[in-house]
Amino acid sequence: MAIKNGATAAVEARKKVPADNPSDLGHKGTAEIGQELRPLLADVFALYVKTKNFHWHMSGRHFRDYHLLLDEHADQLFAMTDDIAERARKIGETTLHSVGDVAKYQRLKDNSEEFVEPLEMLAELRSDSQQLTAYLRATHEVCEEHKDVATASLIENWIDQTERRTWFLAETLRDSA
Repeated sequence: MAIKNGATAAVEARKKVPADNPSDLGHKGTAEIGQELRPLLADVFALYVKTKNFHWHMSGRHFRDYHLLLDEHADQLFAMTDDIAERARKIGETTLHSVGDVAKYQRLKDNSEEFVEPLEMLAELRSDSQQLTAYLRATHEVCEEHKDVATASLIENWIDQTERRTWFLAETLRDSA
């Protein structure tokens, strides 16, 4: 019990010491950018889980192609998560702490249906990717407002990657129509 009380006291003492802002963006800028990065990270996690869900539950005539496509997309999404979270920390902000935080901040909707038709899966992921692109652009605007070129640069790459995934899904759906 003494160790736990000592650890708790240390945490409480640390909370009282104001953190130095490691960025020259200023507290207002980093706070506003952090407020954008948290839901963005939650959306990317939500889209990652949905993509893996559809990957795992894919079936039908084009199983192999769709299964591999979604696995590739999930890998790209998962790679984004660490970059988003670390960027928030680099500017002195906090990020998500739990699955509960993902649920609290995410704007993209989950899909927990027992069965989803393969083309419906792809169409839903395409729509979510388009929405993610819009969220990325909105976050980019906040970064530009505060002259955060580092985060803006990362976001530009994520927009390109997300548009590529959207394009692949759209072309796959067009071929299947």
